[in-house]
Amino acid sequence: MERYVALLRGININGKNKIQMGELAEGFHSLNFQEVKTYLNTGNVIFSCFENDTATLRHQIESMIKSNFRLDIPVFVIPIVELEEILHCAPRWWGNKDKEMYDNLIFMIPPATFSEVYDTLGQPNIVLESIENVKNAIFWSFNRERYQKTNWWSKTISSTVAKSLTIRSANTVRKLIKM
Repeated sequence: MERYVALLRGININGKNKIQMGELAEGFHSLNFQEVKTYLNTGNVIFSCFENDTATLRHQIESMIKSNFRLDIPVFVIPIVELEEILHCAPRWWGNKDKEMYDNLIFMIPPATFSEVYDTLGQPNIVLESIENVKNAIFWSFNRERYQKTNWWSKTISSTVAKSLTIRSANTVRKLIKM
């Protein structure tokens, strides 16, 4: 059995796309997933199963959410082992406890690619933000106080690729691999 993380995009934000974590966990159990745990209220689910195709898992989870909650929620699924490998490749500037910076990991929901994301969002403001692509994730850090002046901040929410992205903080990602 392999451990996975499912990251749901855009739930329980500003009163939209509400899903109770207990009900979400029940939905994962209904798919015969084992060792289901949720973390925070933003759609982070850790689970185990025998299926090894993330596209199949993503489809099953998205279908369950549509059936159980009447919501079309994009889902990103990744084996814990692969997430650990991505974190092992983190650039030195990411997650180094610099209080002026806010560190995130952007996950690209297939079929989105880094080229598509970069072409849509454009070059980051090199004075205020840094990015680095590793596999199907983008390490992204930006200045906490001047985030509204970054090039990527508003675009990750409102661009044409926004629904193909789900973002988690460095702290959240690190906790997910330890659960």
